[in-house]
Amino acid sequence: MTATLSLIPLAAPLSLLIVAAVAVREPGRTPRRVLALTRFTGVFGILVAGLTAALVAVEGPATGPKLGGEFAALGLRLDALSAAMFALVAFLGAIVMHYSRSYLEGDARHGAFLGRLATTVAAVMLLVLSGTLLQLALMWTLTSLALHRLLLFYPDRPGAVIAGRKKFLLARLGDGALAGAAMLLTRAFGTGDIAEISERATEAAASGTIPAGATLAVALLATAAALKSAQFPTHGWLAEVMETPTPVSALLHAGILNGGAFLIVRLAPVLLLSPGTMHAMILIGGFTALLMSVVMVAQSSIKTQLAYSSAAHMGFMLLLCGLGAFPVAILHLIAHSLYKAHAFLSSGSAVEVHRASHVPGYGPSPRVLAVVGAFVLAIGTVAAVGAVVDVSVLERPVSVGLAAMLAVSLVQLLGQATTTRAPLAVLARTISAAIATALAFFLLEKGAVHVLDGAVPVVTPHGAATLALMALVTAAFAFAATAQLLLPALARSTRWAPLYVHLRNGLYTNAAFDRLVGALRPVAPASLASETR
Repeated sequence: MTATLSLIPLAAPLSLLIVAAVAVREPGRTPRRVLALTRFTGVFGILVAGLTAALVAVEGPATGPKLGGEFAALGLRLDALSAAMFALVAFLGAIVMHYSRSYLEGDARHGAFLGRLATTVAAVMLLVLSGTLLQLALMWTLTSLALHRLLLFYPDRPGAVIAGRKKFLLARLGDGALAGAAMLLTRAFGTGDIAEISERATEAAASGTIPAGATLAVALLATAAALKSAQFPTHGWLAEVMETPTPVSALLHAGILNGGAFLIVRLAPVLLLSPGTMHAMILIGGFTALLMSVVMVAQSSIKTQLAYSSAAHMGFMLLLCGLGAFPVAILHLIAHSLYKAHAFLSSGSAVEVHRASHVPGYGPSPRVLAVVGAFVLAIGTVAAVGAVVDVSVLERPVSVGLAAMLAVSLVQLLGQATTTRAPLAVLARTISAAIATALAFFLLEKGAVHVLDGAVPVVTPHGAATLALMALVTAAFAFAATAQLLLPALARSTRWAPLYVHLRNGLYTNAAFDRLVGALRPVAPASLASETR
């Protein structure tokens, strides 16, 4: 791929920055030129992303020309991973900006909002296209700062200020962790180019010679990813940023939160140098996914449920990365992004349905045999489909671990039919849906491995510690699935009702974090505007 062709992706973020510049001159109500440009740049970005993917498919991976020296430079890296992420960001960005054209119609700062939104999407595009550690770290920080301005778009709302304080503090800690990791990796491998670092890290892993500082750098990378992804116990702000416009929530949950998983997968060869850090990611991600999935069920607000769901999904992605299932982590990332963007952008109508149908603490009383039956059906379904698609325990143990987690997730689907004593026709349709889900999972996993071949490492051997953690996490997920089925009945029980209340409050970890960082200190009205800067 020629140097000129490798620069084609830059056209999309540059067009968005033009929107941001025009928005400075038209920040108010009904910004005609900004509205026209956002329509154009959305379609243009999707076309550029499609062309980039086609070039990578035909010409193969490439590194664009770098601006700067060997240790500190800006540059692009085009491969299957960056092309897929670029296409995802372009598509979601176009949808969110189009939605914002009418969502804020009549707002006194409609133009300013669209400008901030365009800046944020452009920063995310440049993040996923980064070919050097310097650009990765700079875009990581710029994305966070641009998001902060969107979160505080209405600075007179105290709830937004409280959530913004916590997010700003945690983001700066994450920025520092990534900057430290970038400096250590540059020193350890003698370059700031991500492709070269990945190659040298693979050689170091094969020879067993780990460069000085690499292990600490991996720990800092995992820290930055966990902070970006709202992992326990720093997850509280995610459930509190509901004062921001809905398009921002969609962009945050469907795009920016995924930055943590992308960072780990982008530097996966480096991550493999530290098995201890990978084990820590399994524990942190698994515990976050477990806790958030249970707390989510106890929430009465649909948007709060979506927030806890996002934290749980981010935890599951980090868990997958810790297991070395990098292609599956990217597959999950893409699926979650599309689902969560739709969920938030359609949350207005969903809220009405939720209010009419959901009464906290009420639901069918599950029978023990019905729950056991759901587990048996789920395990049998996954085992049968796995045998059909030829999943090998010895060759790909991680696939078996993922299959076990898939079976646990299917318990939720099958449990709805078994615990409500559904008619046989409904049960048959539910089992058919479970079979289709399992088949789609295995086929998409194989597809992701094929598409990302060469861009993302595929890890097959696993030590005893990793397999033990995989079994532990699977058992924990089984417990969570059982708890989710039992919670409606527990809420009606005098003995267990307090537990339901504690879960609704997230076991009070967010309150403890608020006191730790002073998030609840009073804010004078005159100083609210300064929080946006």
